[in-house]
Amino acid sequence: MKIIAVVVTFNRCELLKRNIDCLRSNKPVTDIVVVNNGSTDGTFEWLSIQTDLTVVTQENVGGSGGFYTGIQTALQMGADWIWCMDDDVFPRPDCMEHLLPYTQDEKVGMLAPRRLQEGKIYTNDFQLLNWVNPFASLYGGKLSKQQVNAPVEICGTAFEGPFIRREVVEQIGLPNKELFIFCDDTDYCIRTVNAGYKIMYIPDALMDKEKFFSNDSWAERNKKKKWKRFYQVRNSTYLNHHYGKNWMVRYLRGFNGVLGYILTAFFTCPFSSAYQWSDIRKLWQAYRDGLNEKLGKM
Repeated sequence: MKIIAVVVTFNRCELLKRNIDCLRSNKPVTDIVVVNNGSTDGTFEWLSIQTDLTVVTQENVGGSGGFYTGIQTALQMGADWIWCMDDDVFPRPDCMEHLLPYTQDEKVGMLAPRRLQEGKIYTNDFQLLNWVNPFASLYGGKLSKQQVNAPVEICGTAFEGPFIRREVVEQIGLPNKELFIFCDDTDYCIRTVNAGYKIMYIPDALMDKEKFFSNDSWAERNKKKKWKRFYQVRNSTYLNHHYGKNWMVRYLRGFNGVLGYILTAFFTCPFSSAYQWSDIRKLWQAYRDGLNEKLGKM
């Protein structure tokens, strides 16, 4: 079995070094592909002297564009299974050892390890997707609200360690690089399940996830994250519009989501620098862009 790890990185060189050290100790990982999304913090220089890595440097096309390139590269290198992750997760030495037994089941298309943050279970994995009620959350059966001590079938996980069977990629294609960030992993899981494969969550396969701290005020934090909000609105709207089972989910759920951000911007603009009046127009445009099916053409 040829196992290739794919790591997408952007301007987090020290975290990347730790991640690579962890992958080097996980046997039997055959090769490590690092997709450098245009880092400017010394990542390129460090990667240039790593002789055991396959490095692809490209412009910053977000996490989705990074995994598009990384999975494509791993496929071309002959991978039987592809282990995807960001640079801020750190597989424990026996993580792969706990995933491998479940690869024998040909119905399993993806395996998800358990992530820990400061020793506590960190998970946004889920077992259900609601495509019929626009007033309820899209995500149901969240593992964060359960005590899971044995492998369990799920229908969604993050690009923070999924172990993907080659046949899945050959059947459903590559991640949607047009999404840039947010929902690209959910979209890929939906496509995996729709193709008839199972996704299994393996709690004994452990990865540690970095926790980021900030001393910024609420306004400063929101200013820094604001650009991400537009992708969040656009891409969640796209998911609901593309996969929704009725017109209310296809149009109304995304509208409900953007309305919350618009109201926040409207009421905080006069008193805070977190949002500007022009952001209301941008948020509305993000919603409209999410209704465009061209976003799904890869």
